[in-house]
Amino acid sequence: MKPTPANRKHKQPRQNRVSILLNDSEQRMLDKFCDKYLVNNRSRLIRETLMRAILSKMDNDQPTLFD
Repeated sequence: MKPTPANRKHKQPRQNRVSILLNDSEQRMLDKFCDKYLVNNRSRLIRETLMRAILSKMDNDQPTLFD
């Protein structure tokens, strides 16, 4: 997503660092994916993928009317 005046206001500085370790096959898979889909910003890819998975899980865990 390109910055627009609407979403620039809400941008928060990223000050918290998270480190992950990948094994060789995971690293090759990530490299292959980034090469195939021309991903230039791996941090953004990993961050957005992680947040999408977390939000999906949280959404599925919410109680519903008929639970």
